[in-house]
Amino acid sequence: MPCDYKRMTLEFARNYCLSKPGVTEEMPFGDTVLVYKVMGKIFALIPLDTPELQMNLKCDPEGAVDLRAEWSCVLPGYHMNKRHWNTIVADYALPDRLWLSWIDDSYRLVSHSLSRKLQAELSQLPPSDDLV
Repeated sequence: MPCDYKRMTLEFARNYCLSKPGVTEEMPFGDTVLVYKVMGKIFALIPLDTPELQMNLKCDPEGAVDLRAEWSCVLPGYHMNKRHWNTIVADYALPDRLWLSWIDDSYRLVSHSLSRKLQAELSQLPPSDDLV
């Protein structure tokens, strides 16, 4: 997958999240936030009322702090538990591969926290053919 920032758009982020097994897109907070859930649990949020692309992603607590120290575009999770969530703000210095790896990490953290029953159901779902 190319690491060209120009590809990291709202549409690209949406499609990437939706390409993962068991993911749904919802708007439970009105029409201002896209929420991505794996088997009913949130792993990503994209506010639609910001001038630049932003995403809230779940993080390992220790890793979350390290990312904030390393990247100025990574902030404590807006309206989220700041120990477990980061907000990533579009920044031309941030390669797409990092955005994608952080989405993958968030998905993995949440899917591993699912009950055994839901993890078993998730493991039976085929990967999406609609990869970005």
